Amino acid sequence: MVMTLTSLMRTVSAGALLAATILVSTSGAHAQAAGGNGGWFVPKAAHPNAPAPRPVQRRVPVSVPEEENDSAPVEQQQAPPVLPLPPIPAPPTIAKASPPPAAVIGVINVQAVMQISSAWQEIQQVLGARRDRLAQAVQREEAAWRGEQQKLQAQARTLTSDQIQLRERHLQERRAKDQHDFGNQARLIQEAAQVAMHQIERELEEPNGIIAAVAAAHNMNLILHAEQVVLHVGGQDITEEVGTQLNKTLPHVFIPDDGVDPEQLARSGKMPTTADEQRQAQGPQQEPPAAAPNESVLRQHH
Repeated sequence: MVMTLTSLMRTVSAGALLAATILVSTSGAHAQAAGGNGGWFVPKAAHPNAPAPRPVQRRVPVSVPEEENDSAPVEQQQAPPVLPLPPIPAPPTIAKASPPPAAVIGVINVQAVMQISSAWQEIQQVLGARRDRLAQAVQREEAAWRGEQQKLQAQARTLTSDQIQLRERHLQERRAKDQHDFGNQARLIQEAAQVAMHQIERELEEPNGIIAAVAAAHNMNLILHAEQVVLHVGGQDITEEVGTQLNKTLPHVFIPDDGVDPEQLARSGKMPTTADEQRQAQGPQQEPPAAAPNESVLRQHH
């Protein structure tokens, strides 16, 4: 009975793993939207098939003799090796060619474009609501799971060892199922965001996209991110014009319905996929490597 109750306490202490695993995967998009992704909605990757935690293996520390630590001076251990230096041919003289056209520079703030975009706001609203519902479901299940733990702990003195072990196993199986189910829901939200955001990316960044069109209208041939520019004049900033054109061209984006697996949708053949996009980028003479049967097409190309 003592050994069984000890294993029960280890199960109780591991209960926080469920909330930590799922809440991190569902709430990571808030930090990313305000951080280095320039305001783009990129939820953190989930781990749908997370295995149950294994028992901690205790290891006895082994002391290292002092003479082994002082076996060689630090300078000798860090000295780079002396390697052969084969000769290389001198580069040929290249004939002079015509200079490139003078640079006509424009700047753009992509994060500000996203704030203007109605499609971006739609993504934030729809997928933010799904993320909040998932977080609430995780919290409810975590509270219910902890309640079952406390109930088992209170009844432990009246149960046999076999009964306690059976209840413990049921709790562990329930926790593993929760991690799988909630992790899969987080993956659906993440991949739906990738599908939606990639539409905005393509509309802006393709060779015939909005940025190229606005730049051509001003005879600009070099567009820089505003974060890279220390000084520019107002006429060089095309941010607001790009945002306005984006709202006219792409006021809404396609977002997979709640609960719909984007990977299953890609395999249905109802619309082009990222695999088709990569094949077009590589050209007709190159074939992309075949994806594994269970490998995500979206995760493969993003």
